[in-house]
Amino acid sequence: MLNSLSGRFLILTVIFVMLAEILIFVPSVARYREDYLLSRLERAQIASLALLADDMIDEALEAELLENAEVYNVVLRRDEMRQLMLSSPIPNPIDATYDLRQAGAFELTRDAMMQLFHRGDRVIRVIGSPVREAGLLIEVTMDTAGLRTAMLDYGLRVLVLSAVISVVTAFLLFLAVQSFLVRPIKGVVSYMKSYADAPEDARRIIQPSAGVTELREAEAALQSLQTELTASLRQKERLAQLGGAVAKVSHDLRNILTSAQLFTDRIEMSKDPTVRRLAPKLVNSITRAVNLCESTLAFGKAEEPPPKLTRIPLADIVADVIESERLAVDDYDLSFAEDIPAGLIVRADAEQLYRVISNLVRNARQAITSSTKPGEILVSCKDSDEAWIIHVRDTGPGLPPKAQEHLFTPFQGGIRKGGSGLGLAISAELVRGHGGSLMLVDTGPDGTRFEIRLPKGDVADT
Repeated sequence: MLNSLSGRFLILTVIFVMLAEILIFVPSVARYREDYLLSRLERAQIASLALLADDMIDEALEAELLENAEVYNVVLRRDEMRQLMLSSPIPNPIDATYDLRQAGAFELTRDAMMQLFHRGDRVIRVIGSPVREAGLLIEVTMDTAGLRTAMLDYGLRVLVLSAVISVVTAFLLFLAVQSFLVRPIKGVVSYMKSYADAPEDARRIIQPSAGVTELREAEAALQSLQTELTASLRQKERLAQLGGAVAKVSHDLRNILTSAQLFTDRIEMSKDPTVRRLAPKLVNSITRAVNLCESTLAFGKAEEPPPKLTRIPLADIVADVIESERLAVDDYDLSFAEDIPAGLIVRADAEQLYRVISNLVRNARQAITSSTKPGEILVSCKDSDEAWIIHVRDTGPGLPPKAQEHLFTPFQGGIRKGGSGLGLAISAELVRGHGGSLMLVDTGPDGTRFEIRLPKGDVADT
C-alpha cells in the first residue's frame, strides 16, 4: 500500500497540507492575540466611560468594572493629559510593554510565539488607540494567564480543523489519483503483460483510451512500438522459414554440384580443343557455386558455437594460413610476409581465429590476382595493454564503393564478382564472439588494411 503510487501520493498530500496549515497557524495565532488584546483595550475604554459619566464611584463598582474588563488599571490620555481612570493593586511588577498602535506583522508574530511558549504568569502593559478617537491613547495593565489559555485553545482548534481538512483533502486526492492515474497505468501494465504472452497476436496491441494527455501519449507510443515489433516478428518468422528453405535447397544443390565437379575432371582430359578451352571456366563456375552453397549453409546455422578461449601462439596460426594460400598462388607474382613478435601468445579460439585470418588473406589474394599485377600481403600484430591488434594489409586495387557500403552485410558485401559477401559477415560475427571487433581501416589504389582487435580483459574486469 505505502509503496504504491496512490499510497505515497496520499502520504505526501497529508504532509503538504499539514505544512500549509502550519504556515497558516502561526499568523492566525498572532492575529488572535492581537484581537484578544484589542478587545481588552475596548472593554477598559467602556469601563472608563462610567467614571467619565460620574466622577465619584465607589470602590466596589470600580473593582467590578476592572474585573469585567480583565485588567488591573486603565489609563486614558485625552487632550495631552494622561489620566489614571481605574486602578487596582498589581500582584507583580510589569514584565513587558506592548504598543499595538504601530506594531508590524513580524513583531506581532514574534510576540505571539513568545507568549505561546512562555508558561509563567506575567503582568504586561498594553497600549493602543481608543475606539472612535475617544482620546490619544489608552493603556491597560493585565496578566497573561487568560491570554495564554485562550491562545492554546484557539491553536488546538486550528490544528484539529487542519487535520480534518488534510485527511479529507488527501482522501479525495487519493480517489482522484486512483481514477485518473493508477487505474489507467494498471491498464497499460495489463496490456503489456498480455502482449508479452503472444506478441504475434495483433489483437493484444494496446488501443489508446486514457483521458489524461500524458498517459494517452504514452499509450500511443506503446501502440506504435508494439505494432512495429509485431511486424518485425512476422518478418523474421517469414525470413526464418525462407532461410530454412534456402538451406535445404543449398544442401541438395551442393550435392548435385559436387557430383558435377567430379565429371569435370574427365572433361579436362578431353582432346577436343574447344572442350579443353571451356572446361576451366566450367570448373570455376561450379567451384564458385559449391562455395556459395557451403557459405549459405554455414551462415544459415542458428549461431556459431561460442569460442573456446585458450592461450595459443599467434605465429603458428598465421604461418598455417600463409602456407595454405601460397599453394593456391601457383606461379603468380605474389609474396606473403608476416610480422608477429616471437613467442606472442593470444587468448582466442584457435579454429575460429584461423578462419577469420584465412578469410581476410584469401580475399586479399583474390583481389591481387584479379588485378593481374604483382602484390604483397602482410599479416602483422601489435601488443597493447588493452588488446592484441592484428592487421592484414595488401597492395591490391582497393575495395569498390559498393563493397565498402555493405562490407559486413550478408549477401550484399561481396568484394569480388560472384562472391556472396558471407565471408566477412561470418568473420565479424566470430570476432564479436571474442568480445572484439573487425573493421576496415583504410582502402584505396595503394591497397587495403583490415584490423582485428581482440581484448585482453574479461567483461568483469572492464
